[in-house]
Amino acid sequence: MNQKRKKKEPLKNVAAARSTADKAVVTLSAKSNNPWLIPVICLLLVSLTLAVFGETLRFGFVTYDDNDYVYENPTVAAGLTLKGIGSAFKPGGSDNWVPLTTISHMFDCQIYGLNAWGHHLTNVLLQAASAVLLFLILRQMTGAIWRSAFVAAVFAIHPLRVESVAWISERKDVLSGLFFMLTLGAYLRYARRPASLPRYLLVLLLFALGLMSKPMLVTLPFVLLLLDYWPLKRYPEADPVQRLKIFSIPARLILEKIPLLILSITSSILTVLAQSHVQAMSSLSKLPVFVRIDNALVSCITYIGHMFYPVGLAPYYPYPNNGLPFWKVIGALALLIAITCGVFLGRRKQRYLLVGWLWYLGMLMPVVGLVQVGSQALADRYTYLPQIGLVLAVAWLAAESLPIWCQRRLILSGFASIIIILLAFSAHLQASYWKNGETLWNYDLSCTPDSAFARYSLGYALLQEKQADEAIIQFQRALAIFPNYADACNDLGDALLQKGQVDEAIIQFKRALAIDPANAEACYNLGSALAQKGQFDQAIIQFQKALAINPNYAQACNNLGDVLAQNGQVDQAITQFQKTLAIDPDNAAARDNLGEALLQKGQVDEAIVQLHKALAIDPAFADASYNLGNALVQKGQVDEAITQFQKTLAVNPNNAEACNNLGDALLQKGRVDEAIVQFQKALAISPDNTKACIDLGTALDQKGQMDEAIVQFRKALAINPDFVEACYNLGYALLQKGQVNEAIVQFQKALALQPGLVAAQNNLVNIAWVMATSPNPSLRNGNKAVELARQTDRLAGGGNPMMAATLAAAYAEMGKFTDAITNAQRALQLASNQNTDAATITSLQAQLKCYQAHSPFRDPGTSH
Repeated sequence: MNQKRKKKEPLKNVAAARSTADKAVVTLSAKSNNPWLIPVICLLLVSLTLAVFGETLRFGFVTYDDNDYVYENPTVAAGLTLKGIGSAFKPGGSDNWVPLTTISHMFDCQIYGLNAWGHHLTNVLLQAASAVLLFLILRQMTGAIWRSAFVAAVFAIHPLRVESVAWISERKDVLSGLFFMLTLGAYLRYARRPASLPRYLLVLLLFALGLMSKPMLVTLPFVLLLLDYWPLKRYPEADPVQRLKIFSIPARLILEKIPLLILSITSSILTVLAQSHVQAMSSLSKLPVFVRIDNALVSCITYIGHMFYPVGLAPYYPYPNNGLPFWKVIGALALLIAITCGVFLGRRKQRYLLVGWLWYLGMLMPVVGLVQVGSQALADRYTYLPQIGLVLAVAWLAAESLPIWCQRRLILSGFASIIIILLAFSAHLQASYWKNGETLWNYDLSCTPDSAFARYSLGYALLQEKQADEAIIQFQRALAIFPNYADACNDLGDALLQKGQVDEAIIQFKRALAIDPANAEACYNLGSALAQKGQFDQAIIQFQKALAINPNYAQACNNLGDVLAQNGQVDQAITQFQKTLAIDPDNAAARDNLGEALLQKGQVDEAIVQLHKALAIDPAFADASYNLGNALVQKGQVDEAITQFQKTLAVNPNNAEACNNLGDALLQKGRVDEAIVQFQKALAISPDNTKACIDLGTALDQKGQMDEAIVQFRKALAINPDFVEACYNLGYALLQKGQVNEAIVQFQKALALQPGLVAAQNNLVNIAWVMATSPNPSLRNGNKAVELARQTDRLAGGGNPMMAATLAAAYAEMGKFTDAITNAQRALQLASNQNTDAATITSLQAQLKCYQAHSPFRDPGTSH
């Protein structure tokens, strides 16, 4: 027993001495003779980050989730609102439960609006802050200033960071990274001081905020256990006699991680709930387990390769069409086992290797693909935090591998500087590819030419830029690679729809739904295409399907209302518009549609309220201004209506209806010359606008330019021969010109189209009266007078005394006094029954006496 004690004692002393020496090194290294060194390093890290990623401030959004997360997300684009913040915390709002990230996007929209440079600036500043914190924390943990600075610099500007920083939608990386660093700092403060509940609660709080930024931080408790091992050295010294004992983790270290693990489990559950609401692309979300395992093994090695040789980094890495080669999987597995065994065997002297390697593998596990999220095989962004472990291990190994000699620091500094310069250059180039969607996906195709997703994404970016022909080519190429790509079918249909090829578009939308019946967007697009074809009943069915899949699909709800309104179902349309506004109160189009529908129902005041709200949301909304102008005309507020029509034309000068309605309003105000100008503009835009022809003719009539007015009325009838108003107006103008026979033809045509048109009846009666009673023989025509009087009397149902009197006068002119007397007596009876004024009755009695005396009646007022 004594013999064994003697052997053990020196070893304990050695271990204690080594521990004391390590602490001394930490203390000495942590203190610098130059008080400016640490601030200067921090400033250099910030400057380096800005130098590499500053160019992104000139970039826009990209068509790669930025639309869903930011600029087409009405809740986010509205800025910081209580409703928006509440919705951010609901699982299912996106493909992950990341409420803090969503709120950060809202904050950016509140400050910068939808100006992309501000959103990019936030990402760059968060990256710079995380790099500085990583340096400060590693320095405090290890005491090694320059190694810590190197690790932080590589973290700040490695090309693998580009995706996380240059991509606005990947805000969750840089934001969770900041809270990751803050959590490490808080944990360091907690671990190196006496136990304190407030300090521990701060760790929990920062960790919770990190999880709410991105759930990838769920493995952070494991990282903290690694840091306990090194460099915090909270584990007891290993007993060299117990060779098989790898770790001896104190129970208190496990127990203090349990609340952190509970947060990790809670975040994982919420992420699963969020994922359950997401429909991943095609069948790639259901890859066989063995395929996912193969991919996970190869990915772990691929990321290491990308770290040392960051060339050909793609925004999207597709799964190989024929799977991974067996040799590659076996090779990756063998290499992983070899590295793991190596770091375990060397743990006694080089703990940092074990910590760095397990940090890398542990943090990579949630995103390595064992649980498949999305369709990518791997992604550069997944290395954002895991890579820190690898860089840390390499940096410490390199520093401790060189023998201690006078040029050691110079050599290390030189190599480190060269590496950082090369990485900075490579990252700056890599970031340039994120300028816009078209640039990004063209670059991606240079890396992965057989990627259906990249072809599709390039097509989508081109479609957003209104380059429909080029987009169609890319969608077709994507479908040639992957025929069951529902989104590509859907967007190909959308591109065809923009080209006016509605039938071909419908084929593609149906194809998309055959692949994925739960594709709400395809249902919506099919409904829109069917509506363009006038197939309203089928369109309604498709919009209803889209809403059954996604009840909060505001645009589908709005378009359903629009189709219902076009189909004459105004009440149901109003209900849909109101539902749309319940989902999205700031939907200006829905408010405009609701206002227009209310206007159709005669609810003018309510319509005006909705149209004013639409313009409050979007002051440049031309359709809302136009509809408001129409509503104000109905209210008699003509001056205000003129202002709205002018606003419409300021935004859309080619709106023929607005020109025409502005002309009508000006005509009501007596501003005839200005009205004529507007009617002429309407006809210049739309030569076949019959209403503009009529209104221009009416205005010219008021100006006394009768011949020009007749020309316009004839134009209207040439466009639409059955336009009642044109027939009547032409007849009236011809009558004023003295072309009575032609006027009669137009009035009769108007009555054939609309038998109840009283104005036309009255004009025919007046003509018949002149033909029957004029003292001027050249104006009289008994036969024609009888024909016209019979027609108008029949149309009036025989109940109008003046028409009966006209018929009597016509018969008298023909010498048919018996018929004249009969109709004159009928006129008197009708006049008496209708309580007609005494003067009219006296005149009718005088006419009757003439007929009884076998004499026609002559009216001096009809001599011209």
